[in-house]
Amino acid sequence: MSPIPNDLARAHEEWHATYWQLAVRPRNVLRRRLIRLSAEVLFHPYWQGRRSEAWAALHGASHVRTTS
Repeated sequence: MSPIPNDLARAHEEWHATYWQLAVRPRNVLRRRLIRLSAEVLFHPYWQGRRSEAWAALHGASHVRTTS
């Protein structure tokens, strides 16, 4: 399987950080950021033609990133 692209891994990491910030201190700006990051992760071109293993790889313990 090809490595997770850097922008996808970064967006996924930011999504988690924003989610936890929102849980601690609910704010509309965090909700909007979480929605934007969700769309960025879910509709990333990396998922085109990929099976569920690609999604599982993103949620793995460590990301194998591309060098670009």
